[in-house]
Amino acid sequence: MDDKHAHDIKKHLKVYIGVFVALLVGTIITVAVSRVNLGHAGNISLALIIAVLKAALVAGFFMHLVSEKKPIYTILVFTAFFFVGLMALTIWAMNDSPEQTTTTGQAPPAHAAPAHHVP
Repeated sequence: MDDKHAHDIKKHLKVYIGVFVALLVGTIITVAVSRVNLGHAGNISLALIIAVLKAALVAGFFMHLVSEKKPIYTILVFTAFFFVGLMALTIWAMNDSPEQTTTTGQAPPAHAAPAHHVP
């Protein structure tokens, strides 16, 4: 192996070690933040933000997406757009229920017999 290849390997190794250290720091931050009470939505939002940043590091460097061409990023943007859209529709319809349906918000008692359906 000549010096040029050795230099390239050392360069990539430094990047991989840097990403590994960043992922370790992200994990430590995730654990530390989980101990802080920001409310249910706040804790989930912050955990998701940290997870997305860590996933971006993994996808960018370990999966070599940093050096990809424009079509890959176009597909990635469309995927993210549709994912966010589907999640927004799910959250928007979360409290919808069919008309003339009443809900009590409570589960039936554990000792209740299952309902019998007669055709």
